[in-house]
Formats: sequence, structure tokens, C-alpha cells
Amino acid sequence: MKSLAATVFYLDEIPAVGSVAVLDGPEGRHAATVRRIRVGEPITLSDGRGLLATSEVVATAKDRLDLRVLDRVVAQPVSPSVTVVQALPKSDRSELAVELMTEAGADRIVPWQASRCISNWESKARKGVEKWRLAARSAARQSRRAYIPDVLDLHATRDVIAMVRDVVGRGGIAVALHESGAARFTELPFDKVAEILLIVGPEGGLDDSELDAFTEPGASVTLLGPTVLRTSTAAAVALGALGALTPRW
Repeated sequence: MKSLAATVFYLDEIPAVGSVAVLDGPEGRHAATVRRIRVGEPITLSDGRGLLATSEVVATAKDRLDLRVLDRVVAQPVSPSVTVVQALPKSDRSELAVELMTEAGADRIVPWQASRCISNWESKARKGVEKWRLAARSAARQSRRAYIPDVLDLHATRDVIAMVRDVVGRGGIAVALHESGAARFTELPFDKVAEILLIVGPEGGLDDSELDAFTEPGASVTLLGPTVLRTSTAAAVALGALGALTPRW
């Protein structure tokens, strides 16, 4: 198989080798109008679910590309998988948090309405989730990911508690990142599990009732590092550490 091209675009259904794929809609418009991709250029297509296809542009229009599929391969998911429960950041940093954790390799992203969140999505959850999904898709393209991370619907604290219980019950590790943590992040046996759940608090931090609620079903309250990070960057830093501590990298 030829080496994958640097440019990646997402297409829900990728046809068989030798067939012509049509890239239209927002992806096609971005490729044809913004990137000004021309006939003969190589493009990597992905369905966002692991399938990658090398292709070559055979025709262009104002808002679409026609591409001949040259080869296809399925990228294996990385292990352990990482789900990030992200307390809603302030609006000016909300999508940045999603972009950074997507580029750093998050497999699933869960928006969480924590008690100390400045942002409140109760009346606009659908709009907020859709913005996060678009941000994740754009960041996945930028970082050339075969898998676009799933962005779940808005979760309440009781939903996060249930996630902790499920992950720990399956033998995974759940971690609430907090400066009061007695354990250090690097001391946890991340390389011995198949599933990790990271809980990132809001600007005001996790309150005591949330910490108690997460530790009761088995989450560890853990110190990520020597400095206090913004909620919008903590997940990306933790994912970078996990890349070095596990076989993810």
C-alpha cells in the first residue's frame, strides 16, 4: 500500500478499491474551495471509524471532489481506550478543550455539568454538544486520525458516577484529576488495563461531594503534576502522559 497522504477528509461510506468516491458537503467544500485541491493530488479518506483509503483526485468542482480509491486499510484502535469526562469550561475555552484532547488522542468525550461550572448548558445542551462534535471532527482531521472521538450527550454527576462504577467493574481505571490527590498520576498501573476514565473538573475545581461520589465506586483522586492546569488543557496533558506510560504511543 502507498504511504498515506498528509491530507485527510471524512466520508461516511468509502467505496471499494477502483471505484470513485464523491466528497461533497462541508468536507468537499473545504477541500475544493479552502484547500484548493486539484486533479492528481493524493487524498486520504476516512470514515472516522477506523477505515482509511488512499485516493487520487480525478475531478473537481466548486464544492466537491471526485476521487478514485486506490487502496483501503483498517487502523487498529489504540489500547487502552481513554474516555475523558470534561466539566464544561468557560465558553471562550470550551471548544479549545475538545480540540486539544482530540489531538492528544481521546477516544470518547463526555461533557459534564459539574456543580462549579461557570457555563450552564441546561437550556442549550443540544447546541453545545453539536459544537463539540464539530470541533472533535475538525481536530481529528487536522491530526489525521482514523477515528473521530465520540462526543456523548451532556451528563449530570449521577451519570458520571454510573460511568465510574461501570469502568471499575470491568477492570478499568477511573481517575479524578485533583490537586488534593494523594496518589501521583504516574504511579497508577495504566499499562495493565484496557480502559481508562479521566475526570476533569471545572475552573472552580471538583467539590468535596463530587470527589466523595466518585471515590465511593472506585475512582482514584490523583495529582497530575506539580502545577495546577486549566480545565481546558488538563485532559490533553494527561493524555500525553498516558501516551508515554502505556502502549498507546
